[in-house]
Amino acid sequence: MRSRRQFLESMMLMTSGLMLPWSNKGNHFLQDGQSDRWGKLLPKRKLGSTGIEVTMLGVGGYHIGWTTEKDAQAVIERAMEQGIRFFDSAYSYIDGESERRYGKYLIPKYREDVFIMSKSTAKDYATARKELEESLRRYGVDQLDLWQVHALSSPDDTDARIQNGVLRLAEEALKEGKTRFVGFTGHADPYAHLRMIEQAGNSGLFSTLQMPINLVDAASEHSFVELVIPKAVEAGLALLAMKTLAAGRFFDKTIISSKTIWESENPVIPGKVKVEDAIHFSLSMPISTLITGAENVAFLDEKIGLAKSFMELEEQDRSNLIESLLPHALEGKVEYYKTV
Repeated sequence: MRSRRQFLESMMLMTSGLMLPWSNKGNHFLQDGQSDRWGKLLPKRKLGSTGIEVTMLGVGGYHIGWTTEKDAQAVIERAMEQGIRFFDSAYSYIDGESERRYGKYLIPKYREDVFIMSKSTAKDYATARKELEESLRRYGVDQLDLWQVHALSSPDDTDARIQNGVLRLAEEALKEGKTRFVGFTGHADPYAHLRMIEQAGNSGLFSTLQMPINLVDAASEHSFVELVIPKAVEAGLALLAMKTLAAGRFFDKTIISSKTIWESENPVIPGKVKVEDAIHFSLSMPISTLITGAENVAFLDEKIGLAKSFMELEEQDRSNLIESLLPHALEGKVEYYKTV
């Protein structure tokens, strides 16, 4: 039986197959041959078996919705300036404010050059249809690049959505041209993902799978990294990484609007590992993009810098990183979003 370190190193080797050529010439970060009319792009990776490529860093839509409108606009503009072309959102994010802000500040100027997505927590066909149509209206587009069945919570939830026609709606959305690709997401239970792969993984319907990928999960008993990644890769699904810092639970506290909403006596950062190592760990896994929540430009700039520094690591450095992180006993209610 392989050790966990051997398993993670095998995942890391898969990552090299997703990464496209790049260079770091004269201390100026460049992606070989990759730029558009807005400037140089962040490095791109293959989006599973779709035949297209996406930037290795994406903007998380939840934060676009709940931060101030001024900061949301600034984050969108900064993302474009710094070479990000992947933008995440969902129908449910902040009562639609996330999608509306993209429709106001992203789509009119940048639509031709960005990859946009949305998600739906709908439990049945009719609700899924309604939410998809509303997402298109909020964005102000006729077609999304990606629409995902969102927040699968258990194997039973997966079965129920299939039985209630949510996948039928996904198939129709593809045929009608309302989305280029479809996928599914979840953060509560890796076995929900395994059930969806089992039920529909070989149907050709799904192109992506979004889930938590972080170093705490990799060391847990019910691990998305260890249980789901091999099956997803085998099914040709592109992995979209979320909660790479456990939605802020890696830190000692989270403050929103001057109110402390989370505090830990035993934080992962800075108590055990550095934020750059945590992000580099996630980027070492075979993911197509890392979706980062950034409610202001400073937070976004930090993640952009970490993506660039990851590309400068040699393979041996990445292997050493995994070895250095595994011995840490990561305690506390870090993965608060899991139900298993």
